[in-house]
Amino acid sequence: MLLQQVVNGLTLGAAYTLVALAFSLVMGVLGILNLAIAELFMIGAYVGLTVLVAGYPIPVALIAAMLAGGLLSLLIEKVAYEPLRNSPLVTPMLSTIGVSIILQNVATNIWGSDPYQLPDEYLGQRLDLGIFSIGEMQLIVIGAAVGLVALLGFLVERTSIGRALRAVAENADVARLLGVSATRLTLVAFLISGALAGAAGLLIALHYAAVTPYIGVETGLKAIAVMVIGGVTRIWGALLAGPLIGLAEVLTVAYGGAALRDFIVYGFMIVILLVRPAGLLGNRGADEGKRL
Repeated sequence: MLLQQVVNGLTLGAAYTLVALAFSLVMGVLGILNLAIAELFMIGAYVGLTVLVAGYPIPVALIAAMLAGGLLSLLIEKVAYEPLRNSPLVTPMLSTIGVSIILQNVATNIWGSDPYQLPDEYLGQRLDLGIFSIGEMQLIVIGAAVGLVALLGFLVERTSIGRALRAVAENADVARLLGVSATRLTLVAFLISGALAGAAGLLIALHYAAVTPYIGVETGLKAIAVMVIGGVTRIWGALLAGPLIGLAEVLTVAYGGAALRDFIVYGFMIVILLVRPAGLLGNRGADEGKRL
């Protein structure tokens, strides 16, 4: 049923949106692509499921996943970004690839390479609404994603930290002249992006009921596609592109077969880049501009 697949696609798109926002936040403020965010997503999934297996409720698991992602992100900033701050932009990006490989191996040694399963008692019931049904986990994933996006929106638009982040994204040199601490804002950007990635990891694990050490690779690539489609440094573009990619993936699997899934998703990204190189919400022809 089409409507049922739409619900499934929006659930998947909600998790993609959070990871894409994590990428966009660091990209918008610092101008670098932190590829380790994909593995922070994976670590968040493992930590969250581990907390659930220990008997704690989902809100506690979500907080634990966000803390794990945020704290690891701060460590990555200190180890893989700060020493290379004045290097060419490609250098810290390559260092985050090294961190990603390390985190994959850490996860494999701690949790093993086999899928780590969600306990059966957390699978929940499905609510039959007549024309479609929705699982309790789907409601939690969508609800948590909407809440986190709203919280991020409030932070960026309504707080002094958000104004500072937007100022640095607009023009870092002018922001520094006005007294904005680039070092502090870098830490804030890494912390928030890591927390978002960790939360998304748990939410996608709830959706699939399992996680592996390599789940971050595929999801990270999809999130980068979401970021590119929405506009690389436009965090609100992810709100539009995330559901689009989720719907495209689910509908392709349902009506065209799993073999076409990646072809459609990444083909859609290429078409968008050909038609609108700056993304759906990007500013065509502008090298600089409001990015958050």
